[in-house]
Amino acid sequence: DEETVLRCITERAFMKHLEGGCSVPVAVSTLLKDGQLYLTGAVYSLDGSDALQETMQKNVNFSLENEDGPDDNLQHVGITARSVPRLAQEAAERLGQEVADLLLSKGAKQILSVARQLSSA
Repeated sequence: DEETVLRCITERAFMKHLEGGCSVPVAVSTLLKDGQLYLTGAVYSLDGSDALQETMQKNVNFSLENEDGPDDNLQHVGITARSVPRLAQEAAERLGQEVADLLLSKGAKQILSVARQLSSA
């Protein structure tokens, strides 16, 4: 369904932008309510002593009727969903990237770098 697609796109965009995976302490949660997509993202040190968390939202209330037609090449972070408005998918992807960028600007890169080093040791 549309909600699942948009939530997956924004979560995957967030994780991808942070280069998150199984070995780094990154958390993400989403909620779609009244045409607004909310994303809360967080980065933690392995011992929990450092933590960064931010929440942002974007309007994803778009209609397929406002678009030129189906785009066979439409893909966002590995997800293809022709039944979900392109503009909504683009907004969802931007939301994930913007929350990740905000965390990076506040020091997430250093926290994740240390976590990766400790995880691989």
